[in-house]
Amino acid sequence: MEIEGRDFLNTPPKKTVRFGGTVANTLAKLQKDAQIISWLQEFRTCVTQLGKDHEQLIYVVLKLPWLGRSQAVVEEYLAFLSNLVSAQTVYLRACLRMVVTNFAPKRIRIQEGNVDISDSDDEDENLPRTFDHCHQALQLIARYVPSTSRFLMPILSDKFPFVQKSSRTLECYVHNLLRVSIYIPDLRRDILELIISKMLTLDVSAPRSEIEEVESGAQQDANGASQDECLFDMDEEEDAPLDSSRADGAVMVHPVAERLDTMMAVLLAYIKDICHVNGSLDIEKTKAVYRDLVSVFDKVVLPTHASCHVQYYMFYLCSFRLGLAEAFLDHLWKMLQAPNQPPVLRQAAAGYMGSFMARAKFLPVSTVKACLDLLVPWLHLYIDSQDAGSKAFCDINLHGPFYTACQAVFYTLIFRHSAILEGNMKKGLAYLQGLNLERIVMCQLNPLRVCLPAVTNMFAAITRKYQLVFCYTIIERNNRNLLPVVSCSTGGNSVSTNTNPLDTFFPFDPYLLKSSGKLIEPIYQVWEEPSDCMIDVPKKQVRKGSMEEEDDFLHGETPQGDSVVGMTPGSYDSHLHSPRSFGSPPVSFLQRPF
Repeated sequence: MEIEGRDFLNTPPKKTVRFGGTVANTLAKLQKDAQIISWLQEFRTCVTQLGKDHEQLIYVVLKLPWLGRSQAVVEEYLAFLSNLVSAQTVYLRACLRMVVTNFAPKRIRIQEGNVDISDSDDEDENLPRTFDHCHQALQLIARYVPSTSRFLMPILSDKFPFVQKSSRTLECYVHNLLRVSIYIPDLRRDILELIISKMLTLDVSAPRSEIEEVESGAQQDANGASQDECLFDMDEEEDAPLDSSRADGAVMVHPVAERLDTMMAVLLAYIKDICHVNGSLDIEKTKAVYRDLVSVFDKVVLPTHASCHVQYYMFYLCSFRLGLAEAFLDHLWKMLQAPNQPPVLRQAAAGYMGSFMARAKFLPVSTVKACLDLLVPWLHLYIDSQDAGSKAFCDINLHGPFYTACQAVFYTLIFRHSAILEGNMKKGLAYLQGLNLERIVMCQLNPLRVCLPAVTNMFAAITRKYQLVFCYTIIERNNRNLLPVVSCSTGGNSVSTNTNPLDTFFPFDPYLLKSSGKLIEPIYQVWEEPSDCMIDVPKKQVRKGSMEEEDDFLHGETPQGDSVVGMTPGSYDSHLHSPRSFGSPPVSFLQRPF
């Protein structure tokens, strides 16, 4: 897989710092290597006697700088570790901590004058070899101590770098965690949950509006600087080389977004590598990865409100095969209609269904219609169950899943009505008329009152054009009844009108991360403004330079709410067991150097 023009998994990390050594230091190192080998051989002969009373001595040995030394030292040290964990399992945790600590580049102190600019040590020639030896050590330990996985996972979590560390540190650690999941498959789901949870922490701390503002401002500054150079550097040669440090535009200026982009690129590369080999999918391994990722989705992603990017790992996975996309939609549908699920999760599932059907370019119109054939009858049945009752009035607390499902249907039709109608207008219109949207719009629950205004207005314009339902009478009545809300605070009273009572969340709104976004762009359906003059909706003022101004008609309509990472367990159910042709076995992640 290529990330930023390079094969991410088959090449070592990019160079950032280079350190060398003198001949004298090299010779001294060789002499020290011989001494270390001698010590390790002595320890191995008496390892059965190195019990708890000798723990200080063992801790000193475990701190020996064995990585980066000669192959002879590495082999002797690995042999020592094997003997130690076999004979003295009391040191298992210490050995595991020693290995995992080396999953990220070492931090070094660098002083420039009186300024500390310390950062990770990125010796490109040694890092791949260092990581290989770490994984070799971990595999040996796991081979000799079958219970390794039970003790390893807490250490992997505890040693995870703070999310404010450099992109480089996070990239290395995440890559190495995913590599562990290959040879200790029992830990894969836990490792994926750990990584995705950390990514969600970054995601919710970088709101969409903030990323857009920073990136847009940086772009304007760059354009201004470029114009200044043109004004004052007219005497320079026209063919002078430009600064190419950001020529591909793949570096995010927003620091949190840049770290998240790096981690997303690693995760997406892993997903593709596990599932693909020579362009084919392996059915059993792909199904297993899907189950693990959907389980993590239920547990940490679905309950998280207002995440912008992390959920796209499911979007990307589902693009591999139609069966995966159908299984994901079926899973969301079952969660939406499950009365035992919390309403907030049912509403989130409906939001994911609508956003996925609207934005997944790889989803054929037949699948979209099949989903509408489930959602719309469910809405009609819900209306039937409420019409004769005492709760047949507009109330989000009572009917939240219903309203979110209505908005999902409206949103899907806004994006997909053209595909439904093209080819055979008469047949397409008959299908849309058969949905009986007028009954949903006109019912006493009044879904147009609580749906996002941008969705309501566009849906009304499209349905008026095709004479499916006339929404404007209801919209005008709702506008007359929309009273301002007075809220009191320590700063005084404020009057506001809630234009987003559903707390609308479209999880697959445009993807803003540049590097990993290169994998999303080919499979993503951008918003295309209707060209027919009969569809006339009010135009909004969009901030100049916005990354979404040419894509999303919802831009600026969804308020930025508080983002909360939830940990509510969800259920898993899919129909991946249906027979489908996938292909040959996937490539081994272990065979590829970092």
